[in-house]
Amino acid sequence: MPVDFDSYIERFNKALQAVSREAVQKVADLLAEARHRQSMVFLIGNGGSGAAASHACEDLAKGTLRDFERQRRLRALSLTDNTPAILAWANDEGYERVFVEQLRTYARPGDLLIAISGSGNSPNVLEAVRWANRNGLKTIGVTGYDGGKLYREAQVQLHVPVNDMGIAEAVHGVLFHYLVAALVERFAGEDGLAAQS
Repeated sequence: MPVDFDSYIERFNKALQAVSREAVQKVADLLAEARHRQSMVFLIGNGGSGAAASHACEDLAKGTLRDFERQRRLRALSLTDNTPAILAWANDEGYERVFVEQLRTYARPGDLLIAISGSGNSPNVLEAVRWANRNGLKTIGVTGYDGGKLYREAQVQLHVPVNDMGIAEAVHGVLFHYLVAALVERFAGEDGLAAQS
């Protein structure tokens, strides 16, 4: 039987409403803190979550700016986008190492890792989060379903409690777009641009 659009929207809205407001605020605060400290923000994920990492990275790095010349920038990098590095590590050491080995190259204590996994059980994402936790990074898990292992292992959970990958990923997109909208105003105020439109 075809999915009814109204019921789909109802399920989407229910999942969005179930997201913790406190968690969203905590993620916004961690991103603002990373910008203030000039720490790196790394994003990782597989498949649709990998695409979300790339999209959110671009939005965080560029979309949070109102004045390209005068504002401090949020330093964000998606580790899903260096295809040669991913292929080299996957070929030589296994796909579970494609993110953690990049973190070993680029990350420093105090940096922030945003790990996106609808199921919360992607081995390469979990390897990266475990390494980050051991090496002084702050970790955020962005999940769906019951959150999986990532929900338990990330320091901060941005969780969409819905057993539907498409809806979880769609809500993740809304959450990232909200964060960018909130941060552009916050950063403008911090940089003395609040009066501009």
